This record gives sequence, C-alpha cells and structure tokens, in this order.
Amino acid sequence: MSWLIVLLVLVVAAAGVLRWRRPAWYWLTFGVTFATLRVLVRYGSVMEACGLTVPPPRWRLAVARMANRPAPASRAPRILRVRLTRTGLVLRLGLRPGQDAFDVSASCDRLRHSFAMYGVTSRELRSGVVELRMTGYDVLKRVQMPARVDTGPMRVPVALREDGAVHYRDYRTVPHALTLGATKSGKSVYQRNLVAELAAQNVALVGIDCKQGVELFPLARRFSALADNPDTAAELLDALVAHMEDVYQLIRAEQRITADVPDAEIAADIWDLPETLRPTPIVLLVDEVAELALFATKDEEKRRDRIITALARLAQLGRAAGIYLEICGQRFGSELGKGITMLRAQLTGRTAHRVNDETSAAMAFGDIAPDAVLAAISIPTDAPGLAVTGDSTGGWARIRTPHTTMRQAVNACNRHAGLTPDLPGLADFRPELPPTASLVKVPAAAVVEPASI
Repeated sequence: MSWLIVLLVLVVAAAGVLRWRRPAWYWLTFGVTFATLRVLVRYGSVMEACGLTVPPPRWRLAVARMANRPAPASRAPRILRVRLTRTGLVLRLGLRPGQDAFDVSASCDRLRHSFAMYGVTSRELRSGVVELRMTGYDVLKRVQMPARVDTGPMRVPVALREDGAVHYRDYRTVPHALTLGATKSGKSVYQRNLVAELAAQNVALVGIDCKQGVELFPLARRFSALADNPDTAAELLDALVAHMEDVYQLIRAEQRITADVPDAEIAADIWDLPETLRPTPIVLLVDEVAELALFATKDEEKRRDRIITALARLAQLGRAAGIYLEICGQRFGSELGKGITMLRAQLTGRTAHRVNDETSAAMAFGDIAPDAVLAAISIPTDAPGLAVTGDSTGGWARIRTPHTTMRQAVNACNRHAGLTPDLPGLADFRPELPPTASLVKVPAAAVVEPASI
C-alpha cells in the first residue's frame, strides 16, 4: 500500500512541476482530462447560472401537467461536438429557439471562470450553431506554432492567436495591411517572420527600408528590388505603377470577351489568367512609412507627394494586378500630411503592437474596431511580439509572433533564393549581392604549395 502512496505523490508532484514549468505538457497529460470532466459535469448548472437556458416548450409543460409530473427544467444549448486540441477544448453548441449567438459571446468571461479555463471565445458558425474555443493555459506566453499549418498560395502563418488558433496572412482575402508599433514592441520581428514565410512562396518581394536598409537588406537574396532612401523609393514606386499598368494591359488582352466564351472564363485579375501567362504576384514591404512622408524643403515635399500618390494608387488598383502592400510604422496619422488618411482607408488588415499613446492605437482601429483600441494600449512592455489584429469586419483578436532571429530569417531567404523572380521593370533596383562562399575563387598567387621534404 505504501508504494501506491509514493506513486500518487510522485504523480501529483510531476503534475505540479509540469503546470509550473511546461503548461503545454501539463495540458496534454493531465489538464485535458480534468477540463473535459469539469465542463461535462458542470455544463447544465453553469449555463443556467449564466442565463443561457430557455424555458421548456409548452407541449412538454402540458404533458407534465396531464401526467401529474414535475415541470421539466429549462434547457441549455445542445453540445453537438467536443473536440480536444493541443491548447484547449472546442465545443460546438446548438442554440435553442429564442437564443442568440450574442448572448453566448457576452457570457464568455463568466464561462471562463465557471469552467476554470484560461480563456473562452465564441464565434457563430452558421444560424443556430456557435463554437466555443477554450484555452487551458496562456498560449501567448511561450509561442509554439503547430507542426502542421494550413498554408496555400499567398497564405502564410505569421502568429498564434489567443484562442490557440493560427493567425494567417492571406493576401487574396486581405490584400493590404498596416502594422503599427513603438520601438522594441516586436514590429520588426513580425515583419521578419512574414518575410521568412513568404520566402518559400512563388512571390516577388519588394522592399523599402529607409533606415539605410538595416532591416531588409540582410534578406536581400530573396528580394527582387530594394530601396534604402526616399529618392530611390520614389523611383521604385513609379516603376511598380508602370508594372501595374502593364499587367492590366495583359489582362485586357487575355479577356477574350466574345459571345461564345462563358462568363467564368473572362479574366478580371491575374488569378483568372492561365498559369503560363500569369505574372508573379508582388508583395511590397515598407518599413517606417513616416520616413517617406516627412519633408523639410520644397524639393522633399514634391518627392513626398509623389511617393504618397504612388502608394495610394497601388493600394487602390494594385490588388487585381497582384500587388499587395505591407505598410509598417510607429505612427500613421493625419499629421504625416495629405493623402495619408486616404491611403490608410485602403489598408484592410490592421495589426497594432505596443503603442505609447491611445491616439496611435486609434489610428489603427478607431475606424474599424473601437473596442480594440483599449486592448492595444494595454499591451505590457515586457511582452514583445504581442499585438492586436483586426480588419474591416469589426472583429479583433490578440496574437503573438514567434521569435524569429535575423539569422533564421536570413537562412530562410538564402535557402529559397532560387525562387527570386527577375522582373524586367524593376531590374534597376535589384540589390547587388556579394558572392557566396562557395563561389569565391582563391587567386592563384594566394595558393601556397607545400614545402618539399
């Protein structure tokens, strides 16, 4: 009997150590079982306490009166499916007549406390069906991306959401995005991780880094064009606008709008073209956009207007031509001059890391998701990479990017350097790369013959 007690003590001690040091391992070994039992046992009483039950139908009350039986209890939403994940539980609920998905969403905080889970979020799948995602621990404290992710053309994973799901950057769904963040907030790591994931895609990367190229030029082997100052950036953006116009001419030539061609075969963007004719999509990454909008002289003001006008044209017209924008900066408000708010209105995706004031957060979410403003300004300084993301639908979520070092990003770009396309219109802006170590030839005079014995 004593050995059973010793074994029980060891199991309890191991569970405590895992919960303290390795919460993900604790969840997979002990937590998932305890949480499932807790949810199933407490489900009825918790739903009633949270006001998520409805009275029984009249016919059941009538049958109970006729049979002289007690009145049936109120009914909670039906559990359609329980799915276990590596970070928590997923419950699919069928709502009763008279219930609303908003009622479940408003009760998420009470459900979190009642079921003793770290976080609970809800979303409506279809009419009458709601999905509850429960996390068993803080998945954003130590980000671990799953081994298998659902990638696709122009769709890459960039972060982990607070409900344990993977946050994807899907350019065909959200063509243009804005990323804000103060110094040391993790904005550069987010951009670095995005480039590392895009390196394996069939895409042309174009960068503008006015910090003398310290962020993007180490990744130059995977970039088709780079600019490290506002003057070169203005010329590069003009070349992109000219490339966009050429792509539209190609689409017009391949539309073949005749009476004998079905509507589904009429091309409206590059993705409707045959693969043999489809131009390579382009992702334009702009680091510190404020450097492109600031000016001190009349000549710099003309250059600034030229740059902002080109960016606005690319944001308005570039999607169908396969040109997508990633704008990064510390602030992106109207103080940067005319045309900035028009450009911001075209950037559907919004991501805000830690910011220094509420105004900066309102620049990102004030016009699409006001509730996310408070979440953005509450990000602590000791959590770099933690951010709030949202889009024009009004929904938002907390995410955190896995820490990607510059060496890891450089290795990913070098590994996929063979995928870098040559764009004739941007050939003048192709970065000059030093030869790799395997291609460096040692001069004959430097070869020392071994001394004869």
